[in-house]
Amino acid sequence: MSVSQAPTTNNVSFFQRLLKWIFLCGLIGLSSGSASALFLSTLDFVTNFRESHIWIIVFLPIAGFCVGWVYHRYGKEVEGGNKILLKAIQDPHQKITPWIMAPFIYVGTLLTHLFGGSAGREGTALQMSGAIADQFSKPFALNEQERKTLLIAAIAAGFGAVFGTPLAGFIFALEINRRSKLSYHSILPTFISAILADMVTRASGVPHTLYIVDIIPSISWINMGYTVLAGILFGACAFVFTKLMHLTSYQYKKRIPYSPMRPFIGGVILILLFWWIGNSKYMGLGIPVIVQSFSEQMEVYDFALKLLLTVLTLAAGFKGGEVTPLFFIGALLGNALSIWIPLPLALLSGLGFVSVFAGATNAPLACMVMAMELFGKEIMPYAMIACFVAYLLSGKSSIYQS
Repeated sequence: MSVSQAPTTNNVSFFQRLLKWIFLCGLIGLSSGSASALFLSTLDFVTNFRESHIWIIVFLPIAGFCVGWVYHRYGKEVEGGNKILLKAIQDPHQKITPWIMAPFIYVGTLLTHLFGGSAGREGTALQMSGAIADQFSKPFALNEQERKTLLIAAIAAGFGAVFGTPLAGFIFALEINRRSKLSYHSILPTFISAILADMVTRASGVPHTLYIVDIIPSISWINMGYTVLAGILFGACAFVFTKLMHLTSYQYKKRIPYSPMRPFIGGVILILLFWWIGNSKYMGLGIPVIVQSFSEQMEVYDFALKLLLTVLTLAAGFKGGEVTPLFFIGALLGNALSIWIPLPLALLSGLGFVSVFAGATNAPLACMVMAMELFGKEIMPYAMIACFVAYLLSGKSSIYQS
């Protein structure tokens, strides 16, 4: 009797798990997509306000101190940001990510951008998505492996929704956690969550930036050689960025023990640098400059100034993320290289866009797919070479490494 009932019991258990994960994927997609849409729309608002009232950047040190004090007083357990999510995936025994991570990183990032800090947005999207999704762990009685899947799916959803690249988000979430023991059962929920989150964000009417690579030359040995050369330089840039981030963060913490004072002093340094530079092109995300780099020659030092300002912003404790600044740095480096490397300007900007990111995150597969989603499938052979060369040349260090 018990033997004949075993298949039936297994089928019921399978359908129960299936229904649970269909519901969970729907919750992750809806919550992550909605949170990303809200974040992107308010980020556009504060960016436009700053550009219309540029004098507001004089309050950057005060804003930095306020954000630092709130994290110091109430948010020490979530101050690690993305690293907390990655550690929770590597060690599911850890307690559930506090829900306050979502509002803290959301407000902190908006203040950073409002007052002119050079920062990104992916860190905010991942932390909001992960913190919200992790709250479902207890109500659904998820075991350790299921909670790991939940968090990986949340990372994919947040990344895919904020950049409009769900396939890259899916691969990115798996790739940055490849050293963890991942189950094949994680693949489908991660993919579905990324797709649903992107659909929700798009349905909300929030537009994603369009980047155009209009000329892609035919594949030849000489063009592949030029691509390898560009990839080497992109990898070197990623290596410098990652090392400077870790070194500068260490120096801030060593020399300024009281954490709220780090963004205050960092804000003062940034104001002085912005005054010396004399324009606002390196503040915030810098998306208009990135778009411009695909169609016209820019200053050869643009990428270096953005790199310096981003390191000083994020290492001091301002909130946001590294990825969009890495897009800026890579695209502008590719733009500068077009002076010496005889490949189309837009192609080099696009390759730099994804390759520096690939080197800094050790995620070349996700960056190849992102290139295809953003620039078209024709760029894939060039993106594959540039991303993997940059990944190999950038070393083992990553911006997400503790």
